[in-house]
Amino acid sequence: MKRLFRRRSVIDLQAEAHRDQRLHRVLGPLNLIALGIGAIVGAGIFVLTGQAAAQYAGPAIVYSFILAGMACGFAGLCYAEFSAMIPISGSAYTYGYATLGELIAWIIGWDLILEYLFAASTVAVGWSGYVVSFLHDLGIHIPAAFTSAPYNHAAPADAGWNIWRLFTEGWTSSGAVLNVPAMVIVAVITFLLVLGIKESASFNNVIVAIKLAVILAFIAVGAAYINADNWHPFVPPQLEPGRFGWSGVLRGAGVIFFAYIGFDAVSTAAQEARNAQRDMPVGILASLAICTVLYIVVSLVLTGIVSYKELNVPDPIAVAINSLGSGVAWLRPIIKIGAIAGLSSVILVMMLGQPRIFYAMSKDGLLPPAFGAVHARFRTPWVAQLLTGSAATLIAGLFPIGLLGELVSIGTLLAFAIVCIGVMVLRFTDPAIPRPFRTPLFWLICPLGAFFCFWLMWGLPPDTWARLLLWMAVGLVIYFSYSRRHSRLHHGLFARVETEEIQQP
Repeated sequence: MKRLFRRRSVIDLQAEAHRDQRLHRVLGPLNLIALGIGAIVGAGIFVLTGQAAAQYAGPAIVYSFILAGMACGFAGLCYAEFSAMIPISGSAYTYGYATLGELIAWIIGWDLILEYLFAASTVAVGWSGYVVSFLHDLGIHIPAAFTSAPYNHAAPADAGWNIWRLFTEGWTSSGAVLNVPAMVIVAVITFLLVLGIKESASFNNVIVAIKLAVILAFIAVGAAYINADNWHPFVPPQLEPGRFGWSGVLRGAGVIFFAYIGFDAVSTAAQEARNAQRDMPVGILASLAICTVLYIVVSLVLTGIVSYKELNVPDPIAVAINSLGSGVAWLRPIIKIGAIAGLSSVILVMMLGQPRIFYAMSKDGLLPPAFGAVHARFRTPWVAQLLTGSAATLIAGLFPIGLLGELVSIGTLLAFAIVCIGVMVLRFTDPAIPRPFRTPLFWLICPLGAFFCFWLMWGLPPDTWARLLLWMAVGLVIYFSYSRRHSRLHHGLFARVETEEIQQP
């Protein structure tokens, strides 16, 4: 049991961050803020806002964003402390290793695979919806069989915690073959990320500027067309637990929490920041603050323009613009282009994060060495990038957006809760370690952050919990069959200063 909960020394991790220069340190504070905005502003505004309003909260989706934003604010402060203190690419996985031990670190790392891999796939499905709509406006029609998932899923309402029924029932054929546009965008971005972090960040900066301009245009124009009747009742009467009413607001917060995970992705780029101790807290907290305000305003305008009942579609912003008539016809293609560009940047940042988690886990011996291979020329974790991209491509082509979004949310919430607990634990176990950024009132912020995350997790449906537990069970099998025996910490290898060669592709 002691071996399972052995921790890596924070001092050792800091020394490793200084020693390991294989990844390219080129990102400044503006790049990091743009990465955060690139990941946060996208699926939440362009996809999940409308769907969560239609299925769970109605116009009260605004309250859902506020609840999720509060949870993210607490978690963001904890991430800022860790990312400045331990500037390693492993994000929450590494933070867990330093505070709660190897087994918990593995659980977080395995959980982050669920977060980033399915996040990229979720957004790719939303991207596909906007591309199809835009091409339709241009007179180009892609057959429906190649623009959506071959299966739909709705968990049986009376299944409760019957795991067998949750997994086997509720699946129906959509008549489609594959979501081809979603698969194409994931494949293209995968190869872009293999080419280099600097090139990827530059591409992201341009895309972020475009989508912020488009969102501000939507707010400015849409505000003039708000029909206040669409806001009544602001909290629709509850139809069943988790569907409208205040329980629907809670479930909506758990689902759209997915939209906030961008600052987590920023922390995975810590080892590629020029001055991580100074710039990581800025990138995390500034991007989170900017995006929370945008989410609240856009959700108010969206549900004011069109009834929430009409927003259960992959492209709700496009639906809202189409409902305004010919007077704003000029804005329709602009909004759709902005959405396509914005969702592209979200996919990019999500796809950037996962291989860096693999890179950190491989360096610790918990995954095979191939996952830590760095390209000699491009200085990116190219093998992990290609593996992640291949898996995300298949997932984007096969599964519907609602199922993917809920899986991402529960994985993210679990990782955030553990980070909040980890900050508090480290304050007591290693109080003397220099902390370039300190979470204020940690004795209040950390417990509140963990509480909000677990509370939002509780609001998610049983079938989502069942899939999380199954995913964790698979992860534990891998840990005890491979990772535990190959752990470098177990073999005492972190006590040695090693020279690691860059692996050739």
